[in-house]
Amino acid sequence: MQYVSTRGSAPTLDFAGVTLAGLANDGGLYVPAEWPQFSRDEIASMRGLPYAELAARVMQPFVGDCLTPESLRGLTAKAYGRFAHAAVTPLTQLDERQWLLELFHGPTLAFKDVALQMLGLLFEEFLARENGTLTIVGATSGDTGSAAIDAVAGLDRVEIFMLHPKGRVSDVQRRQMTTVRAPNVHNIAIDGSFDDAQAMVKRIFADRDVTAKHRIGAVNSINWARLMAQVVYYFAASLQLGGPEREVAFSVPTGNFGDVFAGHVAERTGLPIKRLIVATNTNDILYRALSNGDYSTGTVTPTAAPSMDIQVSSNFERLLFDVGGRDGIALAEQMRGFEASKAMQLTNAQRDGAAALFTSMRADEDDMARAMRWACEDCAEIVDPHTAIGLHAARAVELPHDVPVVTLATAHPAKFPDAVERSTGTRPSLPARVGDLFAREEAYTELPGTYEAVRDHILGHAA
Repeated sequence: MQYVSTRGSAPTLDFAGVTLAGLANDGGLYVPAEWPQFSRDEIASMRGLPYAELAARVMQPFVGDCLTPESLRGLTAKAYGRFAHAAVTPLTQLDERQWLLELFHGPTLAFKDVALQMLGLLFEEFLARENGTLTIVGATSGDTGSAAIDAVAGLDRVEIFMLHPKGRVSDVQRRQMTTVRAPNVHNIAIDGSFDDAQAMVKRIFADRDVTAKHRIGAVNSINWARLMAQVVYYFAASLQLGGPEREVAFSVPTGNFGDVFAGHVAERTGLPIKRLIVATNTNDILYRALSNGDYSTGTVTPTAAPSMDIQVSSNFERLLFDVGGRDGIALAEQMRGFEASKAMQLTNAQRDGAAALFTSMRADEDDMARAMRWACEDCAEIVDPHTAIGLHAARAVELPHDVPVVTLATAHPAKFPDAVERSTGTRPSLPARVGDLFAREEAYTELPGTYEAVRDHILGHAA
């Protein structure tokens, strides 16, 4: 399997290469040169497999010759052996057509664990082969940081610098990062938004003063290997609900577009998906882009769903590339215009291509609260604010009555206890396995929201 950049001028790489590279050197994001295909019979044969075995089956064509089937199965068994639920990503029924796909049974209680536990092992595998080291620089709106830190803490060949917007993540999210005291972990709180942090990370990859001294890697969903791991749970849910013979719709609370793009990948490889519903909060750039072609930024508004408080969704570039004719040079020019003006209109090809599979719904704070109350009062389920936004969209969208709708439950509700309690009157408790979180000592560095301050800190502290 070979991978190409969405901007058309970076070198083609194999799976190991894209895993360690993260962002392409032309500023683009890597995608497979062509989509592998699973037949209906091949998908049906995956029914009933343990999650780790299913993961190995789905991942194998993307991995290519970089891992043997036996090696890949060993990695998936190790990655998913740390989850608190035997099913890894279990389904929960809400009513006759609404379902929750619980993605929060990993060590940091968020969907990012499903991908990042695997990514940490892949880093270790590929770096050992070449006796190399990697300096990870990442940005988080809450969950990526803790999941990535958990996955790489203590690794000899990996050092991680994780940026988060000061005061804009929940207490649980922050503490899951800042209480990890491994010597290879560096937490940075910046004055600014997630978008500011994400822009700094992308700039690091292009800064020759940094890249000349350190090999920079990514754990954000700009890293293809992370996205690949997220494709698996779309197969898992579909197979449990009658796939591939039956189409399923998925509603995905969306910030950086990685989680829902993984659904697009699943559909491209042959999984029958009726609809992908992109659920946004009031930071609604994706809703506007998919509804009327307007991809233009606004001011980030802090909400009770901080992981969705984003105005620039990096992975949306992957979709524009794939549905717009895969013309990397043309997309590079389009993205340069967006980066300069913070506004662009999707082409007709991009709009039509996205509309074939994607629908978007927007939820405000009242919509979110009502969805939380409905889940609690009518279905005896407590959901976090992000999941509630997805659930609002799932219930609002118009689909044939016989199509099951699966909302991705992206975080444990105890990560957002105040918001949950305001809406439901119930304050969720942390699972016992992380119950001492608030007794642990924190350590992090506060920096101004300037690129220079962050760059100099990394250069001064990277091994």
